Amino acid sequence: MSSHRFYAVSVASVYPLYRAKAEKKGRSKAEVDQIICWLTGHSQTSLDDELARATSFEDFFAQAPRMNPARTLITGVVCGVRVEEVAEPTMREIRYLDKLIDELAKGKAIDKILRQKASYP
Repeated sequence: MSSHRFYAVSVASVYPLYRAKAEKKGRSKAEVDQIICWLTGHSQTSLDDELARATSFEDFFAQAPRMNPARTLITGVVCGVRVEEVAEPTMREIRYLDKLIDELAKGKAIDKILRQKASYP
């Protein structure tokens, strides 16, 4: 099974697009970072390190400190695809992140984006 070509793309190359999408709608870099850290278990320092290293999406998710178990509560459509139905694990993680950034840009409250009612410390 060959991996998708997007897996080799660096998170750092897409990160400015995530920020621009959020900032265009009045949201902040801090909120984008908070979402990424919530999803992956990264601290701000380790996230900054991964961005500086230009880590690929595949490695970013494979080596994440602790993927948030509440991420399975993320549902909906991104680019015409239901995120909960994506079978390939790495692509599903990428779609989860895309969906969270979309929700931020659409003005959703951060506690709802982070599924705060879920039992995750």
